[in-house]
Amino acid sequence: MLGLAKRVKAKILQASTSEVYGDPEIHPQPENYWGHVDPVGVRSCYDEAKRCAETLFFDYWRQQLRIKVGRIFNTYGPRMQPNDGRVVSNFIVQALFGRDITVYGDGSQTRSFCYVDDLIDGLMRLMSTVDSVTGPINLGNPTEFSILELASLVIEMTGSRSPIVHRPLPRDDPRQRQPDISRAKDLRSWAPTTPLKEGLKPTIAYFEQILRQNGKESLLERTV
Repeated sequence: MLGLAKRVKAKILQASTSEVYGDPEIHPQPENYWGHVDPVGVRSCYDEAKRCAETLFFDYWRQQLRIKVGRIFNTYGPRMQPNDGRVVSNFIVQALFGRDITVYGDGSQTRSFCYVDDLIDGLMRLMSTVDSVTGPINLGNPTEFSILELASLVIEMTGSRSPIVHRPLPRDDPRQRQPDISRAKDLRSWAPTTPLKEGLKPTIAYFEQILRQNGKESLLERTV
């Protein structure tokens, strides 16, 4: 894709990730933080792939390609896949089925959840910046929640009776994840506007619609 963009003189966006910061030793995470990543850990395939992709983008930028690099933090919203393994979709599907809500560790680890509409707005604003603005730019909601808080909120909003069950914390699971979005604010006056509870309403409604349209058994097969 970088070769194609260079050949046709296009501007190209990399959808990078907050995982480039690994299990961060700085909180919140600014773009100039180089990260704390185990290059041979169980999560490194994804973490290091995104870091490598950023490297390639900037190598091409040095050859006069116009690039934009956005580091996307946890994002959620309608049209998520029921079996994508992300914490928001996992919790909602488990709650709707009345299954155990699986929380890894004690649930005190934190994440910052950005509604998809806010993220798209941020990406569009990043792409509209002048060519000298390359990024990386953090895009995410700086409001921080513990995983246990998210689980409790999903149970409350779905009216579920699902119990919260704790499982061992996976290796290298980040303890904290919160973006410093100062650069995004300064460059394009961008900041998320959707509170978590407001964003969860259409997200839960989306999964409820899947249940009605495809049947519970069909969704169950997709989440096994």
